[in-house]
Amino acid sequence: MESARPNPPLFWGVLATVVAVDVMTKVMAVASLSPQHIPHDVVGDTLRLTLVYNPGAAFGLNLGIYSRWIFMALTVGALVVLWRLYQATRQGDLVRTLALALVCGGAVGNLIDRVRSPLGVVDFIDVGVRDMRWPTFNVADMAVSTGAFLLAWVLWGEERETSLVRAAPVSETPTEG
Repeated sequence: MESARPNPPLFWGVLATVVAVDVMTKVMAVASLSPQHIPHDVVGDTLRLTLVYNPGAAFGLNLGIYSRWIFMALTVGALVVLWRLYQATRQGDLVRTLALALVCGGAVGNLIDRVRSPLGVVDFIDVGVRDMRWPTFNVADMAVSTGAFLLAWVLWGEERETSLVRAAPVSETPTEG
């Protein structure tokens, strides 16, 4: 009996694409948007490109001088957990595979920045209206957010399915004797 495996071409293809697009867009951002904190309007002030180095985590969370190392370790730990979730994914569960690939790809993209430079993660997508701005982000952040939402949705569905199966009445079938 062949063991069921998750979809490797989907997982590795999406992960590699996210990392490649993230790295390329960050290289272009650093090359064309320097110096930092100078907005470049794309769609008025609603969508701007603004180079920012984030030494902390999402929404500017910073843990002091050791943030870089702490967030690198946390990312590696998260990747181990995500890898185990991927290995436990059933063949044909494409949404779960896609979700895990997006989160892993984004995590790897931002991890590359943390390893590469003490300045932090390169962020450059700046969305908002006038002074009401979302924290600046990048392609890896979009992949992590989208993948995390999909993964939560999938896991919630799996939990709901398990709860329904547990709650179903057991039917008695006569046994032959």
